[in-house]
Amino acid sequence: VQLVESGGGLVQAGGSLRLSCAASGRTSSTYAIGWFRQAPGKEREFVVVISYLGGTSYYDDSVKGRFTISRDNAKNTVHLQMNRLKPEDSAVYYCAAKKGYLGGHPGGMEYWGKGTQVTVSS
Repeated sequence: VQLVESGGGLVQAGGSLRLSCAASGRTSSTYAIGWFRQAPGKEREFVVVISYLGGTSYYDDSVKGRFTISRDNAKNTVHLQMNRLKPEDSAVYYCAAKKGYLGGHPGGMEYWGKGTQVTVSS
């Protein structure tokens, strides 16, 4: 499975961005897709995950109510709508994929994209 993120950029605090994760590979639509982020000097952290059919999603408390994940399996794409952005949301955002997701925190992921930079100015 290959994953390519897009949609990052510079936005003012309170603004919005929409990230996309394009998945390719024969069975990519059968994988749960998660978003993670890593700020400079910090460890990579979980943001949100969505099951392969899109019926289950799980958000980190830091983004709950501000971020929304969705997927379009016909287009093998997952979107992350980020609203009311804060400076602390600034990071490189990665999408990742795994099989066998059953709910809650996804744990280890099998495939990773290269990331897209999100910068929120105050």
